[in-house]
Amino acid sequence: MHIQIHSDSTISMHNKFSDSIAAYITNVLQRFDPYLTRVEVHLTGEANTNSGPRDKRCLLEARPKRHQSLVVWDQSANIETAFSSAAEKLHRHLENTYGRLADKRRRSAKMKQRIGRLQPISAE
Repeated sequence: MHIQIHSDSTISMHNKFSDSIAAYITNVLQRFDPYLTRVEVHLTGEANTNSGPRDKRCLLEARPKRHQSLVVWDQSANIETAFSSAAEKLHRHLENTYGRLADKRRRSAKMKQRIGRLQPISAE
């Protein structure tokens, strides 16, 4: 899983901060590593002074193999809170998505077993 971090000019990015973001994403999403090709982190801040206390935004985009991208975002007064909330949302979204796919595969296998155990119907 490749992690890309993007920020606008209102967010001061430095190596320590970007490394901590990458480590956090890796820890939170390590269970989904075989399914994901890339995770993009977009950090933005509102330049408008009238925007209020929730002026930092984090958008996370997960790119799974053979599936559509999953996008979540959160806003907060500071970028760390926005990022951690968005990461939790992405984790829940991936849990729901891949949990449903795994459940569908299990149900399909059980149905094939049930059909295999049925006796053929004779017209006699």
